[in-house]
Amino acid sequence: MNTYLVLKWIHILSSVLMVGTGFGSAFYMFFANRSGSVAAQAVVSRLVVRADTWFTTPAIIVQPVTGVWMAHLAGWPLTTPWLLASIGLYLLAGACWLPVVWLQIRMARLARAASTHGTPLPPAYARLQRTWEWLGYPAFVAMLVVYWLMVNKPALGY
Repeated sequence: MNTYLVLKWIHILSSVLMVGTGFGSAFYMFFANRSGSVAAQAVVSRLVVRADTWFTTPAIIVQPVTGVWMAHLAGWPLTTPWLLASIGLYLLAGACWLPVVWLQIRMARLARAASTHGTPLPPAYARLQRTWEWLGYPAFVAMLVVYWLMVNKPALGY
């Protein structure tokens, strides 16, 4: 069995889980937040937190492990420009994602409390929502560029 191809399969699968779950979660959270339904916001935000725990977090761990291992097997130094750019963008996405996790947990708690008590969401929810959205945009764009870099492996800076 070819170790590189097994790692590549795991790397691709985990990237699909990471970006796919992130995009799907963002889609549902974005529209639930605009639905005007506190109950929907409570359910969706709880499930988004769960999806990040079950799918996104493990994939975030698997990605650099398999990526660095494949680079080593292929003989690519981590200073290879496309790899360096990928790592930098991955770190940027991660720097956006970490606060998003906290925001999602806080939003889920606020939405659950409002839904349970039959009250409107507090103004803090809207502030958290805006920050959550604005952190998501650069993270998603960064990951799209990482996909492009992984597929094309361009000779940057040569």
